[in-house]
Amino acid sequence: MDRRRFNRRLLTGGAVVATGMTSLSVASSSRAAPAVDAPKTAPAGGRIRHLTLYAEKLTDGRMGYGLEKGKATTPGPLIELVEGDTLHIEFENLMDVPVSLHPHGVDYDIVNDGTRFSRSHVEPGATRTYTWRTHAPGRRADGTYRPGSAGYWHYHDHVVGTDHGTGGIRKGLYGPVVVRRKGDILPDKQFTIVFNDMTINNKPAAEAPDFQATVGDRVEIIMITHGEYYHTFHMHGHRWADNRTGLLSGPDDVSRVIDNKITGPADSFGFQIIAGEHVGAGAWMYHCHVQSHSDMGMAGLFFVAKPDGTVPGYEPHHPAAAGAHAGASVASGPAGGHHH
Repeated sequence: MDRRRFNRRLLTGGAVVATGMTSLSVASSSRAAPAVDAPKTAPAGGRIRHLTLYAEKLTDGRMGYGLEKGKATTPGPLIELVEGDTLHIEFENLMDVPVSLHPHGVDYDIVNDGTRFSRSHVEPGATRTYTWRTHAPGRRADGTYRPGSAGYWHYHDHVVGTDHGTGGIRKGLYGPVVVRRKGDILPDKQFTIVFNDMTINNKPAAEAPDFQATVGDRVEIIMITHGEYYHTFHMHGHRWADNRTGLLSGPDDVSRVIDNKITGPADSFGFQIIAGEHVGAGAWMYHCHVQSHSDMGMAGLFFVAKPDGTVPGYEPHHPAAAGAHAGASVASGPAGGHHH
């Protein structure tokens, strides 16, 4: 398939708990330069949110979470909050085995832990409400400073297969959580990439996910790792700051700038980039940089198009392009995911 032209529709297909984005603009300068819209930013938190989530089996043997019956995906839908928000999730189990919802990074009491040990799992056909809370950073009574909830987190099952949810995670019961701080810059597009054992988003090598943007788009990558292996995440042509947001706060920010990060089971991180900044349009690879892993198919493409929708220099039938998607043995050379 010739991918040099594509639809600019965001390919994640997932749903976000809306953050109520606030739009700002910068007035024209005295030189009458065209007005430039400042990035949209996260509003203040403190709201009470409600969400309905389902767990069900998919036709290909995987399992997933979804916002509607019959529409579960792997990864599950992106859940986005702002520090201070509280989220009530009405969770229904449509499967024939017990399942749960266990979060990372947010606040919850023991009855919302999502484990069999705390009897907070959900039997087949049953429904329960999970409550997650978030908080802003602040000073404790003893004078020390506590961190806030802001970060790139995730949720997953904790009971399918074993009491640690090993079977559920292997089958795709996981999804991303983003908690923002008031004033955080919001992206134009978001993509979730999950390295789960030797798959990306639980897809076989021949179906590794590709992502699409246009030069100048502010793109947010949410990266999660599950399974038994350590990986490295590398993106060609783009780099980010190794901190909470992936952005530098100013010229004196000493955060290390990287384009490759080691990641292990249950790790999660995220960052924002400007698509094609200083490098232009193209079919940019992302992959695990453990060489045997990329040879076995842990690689995909980040398509960055010109405004007219074309991706220069991309030849879909070139062996290198095919290698980013199709499985092959290590001996035969490069071998060969999409957010929900």
